Amino acid sequence: MNPSLSIRPATPADIAPALNIYNDAILNTTAVYTYDPFTPAMMEQWFNDKKEKSLPIFIAEIDSTVAGFATYGPFRPWPAYRHTVEHSIYVHKGFRRQGIARRLLNELIESAKQQGMHTMVAGIDSENDGSILLHRQAGFSETSQLLQVGYKFDRWLNLQFMQLLLNSTTHEK
Repeated sequence: MNPSLSIRPATPADIAPALNIYNDAILNTTAVYTYDPFTPAMMEQWFNDKKEKSLPIFIAEIDSTVAGFATYGPFRPWPAYRHTVEHSIYVHKGFRRQGIARRLLNELIESAKQQGMHTMVAGIDSENDGSILLHRQAGFSETSQLLQVGYKFDRWLNLQFMQLLLNSTTHEK
């Protein structure tokens, strides 16, 4: 674990470095099932929407460099799902395998608990063994796999769903 690693809430100054990390994931990995890079305007809108809805964005920083980011949002748009969130974690390719994703995931879990969420869901490409292992180690259970639901890099992709019950007792309507 890198001793200079810190996790903090995102600020507008983090939009550009987060955009670079996200676009690298779009263009070079199966972490995001989309093809076209985000524009700066799209990323700024994403950031503003998260802040407006009081949804966290955490930044992992090493020596004043943005090394990764993480967030969560609604799992589905219908009211009965309001206590369930789906999260995303992205780490800069130059900083992977340094415990950054683990620290970001821990922050997301604590934030979701504080916001009264009951369940956290992860949708992970089934070939992303590192992410699946990370989530297992954090207590997530593998709940289902959707076969051939994505198509990228000239092949079909399977989506692994994992879930963590956060032990919230919220039962409001």
